[in-house]
Amino acid sequence: MDVMTDLDQTYMEQAIEEARLAAAEGEVPIGAVVVCDGKVVARAHNRRELDHDPSAHAEFAAMVEASRVLDRWRLTGCTVYVTLEPCLMCAGLMVNGRIDRCVYGAPDPKGGALGTLYDVSHDPRLNHEFEVTAGVCADECADLLRSFFRERRRARKAQTD
Repeated sequence: MDVMTDLDQTYMEQAIEEARLAAAEGEVPIGAVVVCDGKVVARAHNRRELDHDPSAHAEFAAMVEASRVLDRWRLTGCTVYVTLEPCLMCAGLMVNGRIDRCVYGAPDPKGGALGTLYDVSHDPRLNHEFEVTAGVCADECADLLRSFFRERRRARKAQTD
């Protein structure tokens, strides 16, 4: 695991803003930003429900947008900031997109692929490795998710009562 830099918290706060937008739309509150050469080149949040798209994860959408903005598929020189540890699909895209680094907030005990369940970032069988910094603003990221699901359970219970 890589060490947190001073800018990591700043960029993670922008990813958290995206997560809040997702929650406001009824989506699971996960947000992401892609930074290249010290600039945010893309930002996104979960849109699986709205888009009826199983691939509409925050970091996946942000990486696709970063490729469009940068006009290249190789995201060398880029860091992806995301509020929840990426799943296998998104971690796989990070390998295939050749990112330099991923910084995430909360670990994902049910699907984390950057160290919790799997570690796609440093698998010697794959053709690319990248650095990972875990736990940046982890409490705030986890609290957003907990609050969102607590509210959904409460609303569901209120409907059945």
